[in-house]
Amino acid sequence: MSVQLPITIATRESRLALWQAEHIRSQLLQLYPQLEVSLLGMTTQGDQILDRTLSKVGGKGLFVKELEIAMTEGRARLAVHSMKDVPMELPPLFNMVVVGTREEANDALISNHYTNLSELPQGAIVGTSSLRRECQLRERYPHLTITALRGNLDTRLKKLDQGEYDAIILASAGLKRLGLGHRIKAHISLEDSIPAVGQGALAIEFRNDDKELEALLAPLINQQSALCVLCERTLSKELAGSCDVPLGAHAVINNGQLNLNAFVGRADGSLVIRAHVTGHPDDYVAIGLKAADQLIKQGAKAILDACRAS
Repeated sequence: MSVQLPITIATRESRLALWQAEHIRSQLLQLYPQLEVSLLGMTTQGDQILDRTLSKVGGKGLFVKELEIAMTEGRARLAVHSMKDVPMELPPLFNMVVVGTREEANDALISNHYTNLSELPQGAIVGTSSLRRECQLRERYPHLTITALRGNLDTRLKKLDQGEYDAIILASAGLKRLGLGHRIKAHISLEDSIPAVGQGALAIEFRNDDKELEALLAPLINQQSALCVLCERTLSKELAGSCDVPLGAHAVINNGQLNLNAFVGRADGSLVIRAHVTGHPDDYVAIGLKAADQLIKQGAKAILDACRAS
């Protein structure tokens, strides 16, 4: 196969982002040993602004904008993202594919003193960067104090170890990918904490006019993982979901059926509404839309509008 060389991968410079980009680089080289693949490390606005929540400074797009500029300017041909960081709407120039087998999507409890959420006493300080997690924590454990936690994975663990928090909540996937699974005290069930859309999955973004690269990436796609993630993104897009609203969705294929669970709630946990839809995996779009409609009929629009207005 004749391929335009070299192929440069744009990536954030956090340890997890670099692991993910190197993982994709390795997979490409296994498939195509003749390729020349390099990494272009970049610091994004999302990495620089750590004193405010993402919802206050521009949302998930802050993690991908600089990488998209690099691709627009020809300094990179693709970017690797954590799927949960990819905005629901991509700029017209770009395409996105879900690659690889999805890592477990659960949230995880990390603590130096407690082994599960139920052990945390009145007023215990729990750190999370996510309104989605905050909402579900407040619903189940209203006695806890939920405090914002920003920074890359290592920074968050350091803040916990320095005693700023009694516990923090992180995605299991990132910890496992960096060999930090031993820090997990408890895997929070998918029922107790519905994950972020796309959590545990990897995405590759590239220019939609780069058909050669699109063909090269095709063997990396895991069809089942892709259908589940696209189902979740269909629901989120229909509800205009972003990081400024407490929304979660998780789809899984079992026994030939795609099962989607989703929720929308108030950040304070005082109201949480849920949806569950099952269908054939090929109907992933219809399943996502049906779940969104279930949530809308229960009042999701009012909840989401109130979140955006606050």
